[in-house]
Parts: sequence; structure tokens; C-alpha cells
Amino acid sequence: MTSEELFPLDPEKIYYSSDELTLETENGPQTMKVGAWLNTDPVLIHRLIIRDKTLQVNQIEVYMPLLSKLRRADPDYYRKFMGLQMIIDYPGYSTGIKAKIPFENDPVGFYKWWRKGKHEDKVHLSLGNRILLFQKVSLMEPKIMLKKDLEILK
Repeated sequence: MTSEELFPLDPEKIYYSSDELTLETENGPQTMKVGAWLNTDPVLIHRLIIRDKTLQVNQIEVYMPLLSKLRRADPDYYRKFMGLQMIIDYPGYSTGIKAKIPFENDPVGFYKWWRKGKHEDKVHLSLGNRILLFQKVSLMEPKIMLKKDLEILK
């Protein structure tokens, strides 16, 4: 590393896209503007914000563009993070809606759409949400459930 200045992460600071930030990478410490980090490694930035809670950013200037970049850079990570907040095309709605709406209001329909309609790749359900869905459906219409889903409830 040359005489490049280091800008260590300050958990008290709110970062904007033009702020310099030094982060540890596979190649050692790297310094870039936060906006450049969004393009280079959006998953790392997101984890620092959400999981580690060590990076605070401006919601409009940094976080919203980050979500857009995450969706393109790592669709699986984005889907898992979004969970029931994912916007989906669901029968009966003219525009995309949050998966949480049919999950809560129409569990049987959501189960049919998600599991039997082979849309598991569109919405990631945590184990807790899967169990909740399976419990609701088993009370309302147990006959439609797949054997493997009923096994989870035993």
C-alpha cells in the first residue's frame, strides 16, 4: 500500500456517497468513496449497515441506491433480505404487491401460489414464516398441503 490515506469506519458518523471510507478486503485495506463501494461490493456495505450495524448512511443518497444495486448484483441475497417485503405479481392484483399482504390475508391462496405454483424462488420465507404459514394452512385446508410441509409441523 502506498501513502494512501486511511479513512476507518466511524460508527458514529452518517456517511454520504461522496465520503471516503477504508474497508478491509481480500487484497488488504481499500479506500473509496461510499458511492464507489456501492458499485464494487454492495453486499459488504449492506451487511455493515444491517447485520453489523457499524455503518450509518444517509437513507436517500446511499441506502435507496444500495437496494437497487443489491437487487442486480446479488438477487439471492436481496431476496433473502427482503423476505415478505418482496414485491410480487400475485393473482387478483393489477400491480405488484408486497408478499406480506397475501401471506397474512390469504394464507391458503399464498401457499398454493408459493409452494404449489412453484414460486419459492420469488419470495424467501424464513423457517419461522414457513412454520407460521404451514400452521395456518393446516388449520384451514390441510388436504392441500404437501406431505413434506406437514412433516415440519410434527
